[in-house]
Amino acid sequence: MATSSPPPREHHPYRGFVAGVFSGIAKLSVGHPFDTIKVRLQTSQKDRFKGPLDCLLKTLRNEGVRGVYKGATPPLVGWMFMDSVMLGSLSQYRALLKTHVYHGRELPDYAHGIAGIGAGATVSFIAAPVEHVKARLQVQYHGRSPSSPSSPSKPRYSGPIDCTRQLLSCHGLRGLYHGLSATLFFRSFFFFWWSSYAVFSRELRTRTELSESAVNFWAGGLSAQVFWLTCYPSDVVKQRIMTDDLVDRRYRNWGEAARAVYREAGWRGYWRGFVPCFLRAFPANAMALLAFEGVMRYLP
Repeated sequence: MATSSPPPREHHPYRGFVAGVFSGIAKLSVGHPFDTIKVRLQTSQKDRFKGPLDCLLKTLRNEGVRGVYKGATPPLVGWMFMDSVMLGSLSQYRALLKTHVYHGRELPDYAHGIAGIGAGATVSFIAAPVEHVKARLQVQYHGRSPSSPSSPSKPRYSGPIDCTRQLLSCHGLRGLYHGLSATLFFRSFFFFWWSSYAVFSRELRTRTELSESAVNFWAGGLSAQVFWLTCYPSDVVKQRIMTDDLVDRRYRNWGEAARAVYREAGWRGYWRGFVPCFLRAFPANAMALLAFEGVMRYLP
């Protein structure tokens, strides 16, 4: 007999924001090493690494385990806020749609996607500076440079606070928010994440005998993979923009960055680094959604 959907609860605005903090912690703990490999593959010259495994091994050999957690501090703090804002605002947009558009009826799948677009736009104003700092730290290569093997390279930024300080002192708030428009576009693909999450959750509840926690886990992981399958090329372009030199700019806009990716590697360039990203998507987001929905169920 299939597990029935849990009964609806009274909507309390704070619940989504609190539960989102736990989602952010779970996501970072599981997913950051995958993310570091993804960003390095996306932004490096194509002859630097042979692939994800080569990138991982070289990072571990030259920088140790700390290398794959490089840049983890801003997302640890940032993702706690980011997931709090994203999932809290998602809950609010769902509630608004249910109250004012569907007049108390259950939301259709695409309405969850519309709420996801709103949540993506809202969280982008927190995500853009956090991801900008994270990306710049992740592409700092300690150890010996391939172009100068005799002398170790010295990192430009000593950490996230120093990176943020340098960006603000040299380029102001606009420099810190470099890549905001690319972030907004990237997060518009939340439509596919949250609409597919609604589909997977419903189908798993009606067609299986999984517990509610197991439904959250599987629906969270599978919907995250749908999201990355649809949005990945836009993430590659976003990372190029965020790691661009802010003085001697290579890309004046999103279109120039997108054309540069194609010019360097063709269509395959838009999918460089996809394997570690796709491998990360399921466990990181499955745990994040498990944490979020679990805390939501226990909060008063």
